[in-house]
Amino acid sequence: MPLNFKDIYAVVKLIPKGCVMSYSGVARQCGHPRAARQVGYALHALPQNNRVPWWRVVNAQGRISNSSTPDAPKRQQEQLEAEGVVVSAGLRVDMRSFDGEMLVYARLQPRQAKRGGQRQALSQQIKSKAIEKKR
Repeated sequence: MPLNFKDIYAVVKLIPKGCVMSYSGVARQCGHPRAARQVGYALHALPQNNRVPWWRVVNAQGRISNSSTPDAPKRQQEQLEAEGVVVSAGLRVDMRSFDGEMLVYARLQPRQAKRGGQRQALSQQIKSKAIEKKR
């Protein structure tokens, strides 16, 4: 099942204030560990005045890599610092101190348990259709 932007936005909304996650961490928590680039595309496609805290997503090394506009890295730095995240002069965040992936993972567990049955049923439907097409 392909990763859609709504799933990405839902995971990004779960990142607590004062924490960050990598693009690959967001992809992992969406169930698509190799879709980090798609997370970047989704965040780039966000409409203005949305409620998704895009500034909490950094690259795997903790670096602000947002270059959608010339002032975007500075704005991201300011928003992170306003939440208590320390950003170095090289626009880096210490992932050992501020990575929120495990907190997001914990928040997702009750949701996934509730939807687990639905996901299994949907996955079975997809497999059945694929088998029917092969016949």
